[in-house]
Amino acid sequence: MNRNIKAHLALLLIAIIFGIHYMIGKSLMPVPFQPLQLLFLRSLGAVLLFWIFQRWFIREKVARKDLLMLALCGLLGFAANHALFYVGLNLTTPVDASIIHVLNPVFVLVFASILIHEKVTFVKVIGIALGAGGALILILYGKMVNMSTNSFAGNILVMLNMLCYAIYLVLIKPMVAKYHTMTILKWVSFFGFVFILPFCVKGIPELHLQTIPVIAWLGVGYIVVFNTFIAYLLINYALRTVEASMASFYTYLQPVIASFMSVSLGTEAITVPKIIAAMLIFGGVFLVSRVKKTSSLQIKAGAGKE
Repeated sequence: MNRNIKAHLALLLIAIIFGIHYMIGKSLMPVPFQPLQLLFLRSLGAVLLFWIFQRWFIREKVARKDLLMLALCGLLGFAANHALFYVGLNLTTPVDASIIHVLNPVFVLVFASILIHEKVTFVKVIGIALGAGGALILILYGKMVNMSTNSFAGNILVMLNMLCYAIYLVLIKPMVAKYHTMTILKWVSFFGFVFILPFCVKGIPELHLQTIPVIAWLGVGYIVVFNTFIAYLLINYALRTVEASMASFYTYLQPVIASFMSVSLGTEAITVPKIIAAMLIFGGVFLVSRVKKTSSLQIKAGAGKE
């Protein structure tokens, strides 16, 4: 199996993990966890896992000049990204959040062209438009978006969450050419935890651990292990091969995954609009993945550390 196929399989798995996370994250708030309490547990678990695994398996030092960039990535990709998402999701609905996340590839395409000079091609724009159209058909079909006061505030926060994540994907791209994935995530998670800690301190004493049900702890475990540890490893792995805009494009698959989960649970049925939406999304992925990689920072197959 070649490197490009492995990268796309990694991105597909990430989309599945993130798609499931919508339901789990929403179910844990505001009971038994407030958003910042859940954020604290996620960040603490992530930094412990990344530091332990990096200590065991990877012996690598980071240049001082790169620590500033990793700190910025920690601020955007872990602290601000996660905080805005949980606070926003607590106020809005998974449907609204999914609609807003459709904008992620657009943000990434813009920032990638500005910050690391990824070339914007006509085919790539068409692919993104197809994917966005498919995702919007799937999400909006038969649904109304709630724009009440709380939901609107939540939607704004989720949009800012996507903005931070888009910039993170672009800024972290050059780092994956220089350092092992585990080394990068060790420092990014550490800086992210440092940034969020002052905002979470107040809610920590209010955590009554003995009253939290086992099912809730399983949800937290999923968020820490799968949605943070494994997903971020896979993101960095994929970015060794594909462009940041391509990685962000898989955001469009998350509504498809959520739809399939609903069908399997018997809450929704497969319909013609859903089939059309899926075809548009996968067609868009195909177009974007076929674009010749012309970025000056594109990493050739086999480059970097494994």
